[in-house]
Amino acid sequence: MSFNDKCLPVSSADRMKSWDAFTIQSEPISSISLMERASSKCVEWLLNQFPHQKIFDVFCGTGNNGGDGLAIARLLLNANKEVRVWLCGNINETSQDNQINWDKFKGTKHCISSIDDLPALSPESLVIDALFGTGISRSVKGLIAECIQFINANSNCIISVDLPSGLYASKPNLPDDVIVKANYTLTFQSPKLSLLFPEYYIYCGQWVLLDIKLSSDFSPSVPDEAFLITEAAVKSLINQGSKFDHKGKNGHALLVAGSETKYGAAILALRAALRSGTGLLTVHVPHDAELIFQTACPEAMLSLDNNENTVSAVEVKEAYTSIGVGPGLGTSVETALALKALLTASKQKIVLDADALNILSANKDYLSILPQNAILTPHLKEFERLTCKAENAYHRHQLQIDFSKNHKVFVILKGAYSCLSTPDGICYFNPTGNQGMAKGGSGDVLTGIITSLLAQQYSAFHSAIIGMYVHGKAGDLAAEKLGMVSMNASDIIDNLPEAFQSMM
Repeated sequence: MSFNDKCLPVSSADRMKSWDAFTIQSEPISSISLMERASSKCVEWLLNQFPHQKIFDVFCGTGNNGGDGLAIARLLLNANKEVRVWLCGNINETSQDNQINWDKFKGTKHCISSIDDLPALSPESLVIDALFGTGISRSVKGLIAECIQFINANSNCIISVDLPSGLYASKPNLPDDVIVKANYTLTFQSPKLSLLFPEYYIYCGQWVLLDIKLSSDFSPSVPDEAFLITEAAVKSLINQGSKFDHKGKNGHALLVAGSETKYGAAILALRAALRSGTGLLTVHVPHDAELIFQTACPEAMLSLDNNENTVSAVEVKEAYTSIGVGPGLGTSVETALALKALLTASKQKIVLDADALNILSANKDYLSILPQNAILTPHLKEFERLTCKAENAYHRHQLQIDFSKNHKVFVILKGAYSCLSTPDGICYFNPTGNQGMAKGGSGDVLTGIITSLLAQQYSAFHSAIIGMYVHGKAGDLAAEKLGMVSMNASDIIDNLPEAFQSMM
């Protein structure tokens, strides 16, 4: 089984439609039975998540997503819940499976044919949005739009089925599109691209992936180009090591970092590198930082620059098996020239972050000398400076893919669901991590982890994947112990041992 097979594909609306159809034909299973399976999973989650919830208002469209909603309503009614169904549209224009589930539902149900038919909602009711799913291909207008605005105007908790109604699965919405603002989204089988972009969090809230057992034999007509990383996939990459390993076998990393007033970033990166398995670590820093680094981390060796306060030249020895550049580096003219010389001369695997990226942004001609398979780790603003201001999340996603392909490099665009793009244009989204990691220094920790993994002879691809996942996992462990408010970048480092150990 390949690495991609161990990950979850990020599905478009067309892919999901084909996957459903393949499952119906090959299992075989009727479409109405598959709908029942999906609805049962939703109800199971609802009853577990809201065990004391008594009142439900289910808003259904006339298509199959509305059919899901009707089946959910029936199953909730069977669980002795108070349920009302509101079908928005003409009952004579429903899909076949929708009509079957309309007839099966024996509770309170109403058709909404005008805005005057919209109900008064109890503040204690939980609203289920089943108006549209992934199949929507144009902006919502008319009565459905008014129904969505009504749902959003109330203060009830909202659960969307598959996707918030009005949100596209894999293309950008228009700025004035009407979209349900859900607290939770219950999506089926595989994530959709819009769930992974920060701009759409206001609509999706917390999304939950429900496995409805679509056929594992399905092979899409067009190869998948985006995946959500899984723990099983990452575990398959981890080198378990040998009793006879020695420090030389585990590589020698060089970290080029630090400048006057910004040595903390360098210290975070080197501490993370040492916690991530490299056998040897040398850090190249300005001359005046010698005592700081000898005291802060005695396990690291020092390479001292001739300049007192900034990096001006780097000797890259053949013994180094990886290089990390950027944390706290500064962007002086001397440092920019030193980076240019390093990129031109070094043959080691390399990761570029922070001020190294800022230097690239200010000297775009340096992009032509980027080593193939280099790893760049920008946050959103750093990426914007490297490329241009994106029109929307999808445009930025395409810019990232194009940058990786054009320059033959790996790019980790950091944030919630950090995205790795490869020189082949394939993207991998990382599910670990939390908002408590949105603190200064977290990116420096990631640089240290990846530099260490590269030193140990992991490929650039594997180093980026493992680095992203373990970095986020350590952050999740820190959040569990300390809370998201109080945790900081050092806490991520402190939890790296447990994070790595859980992957062994």
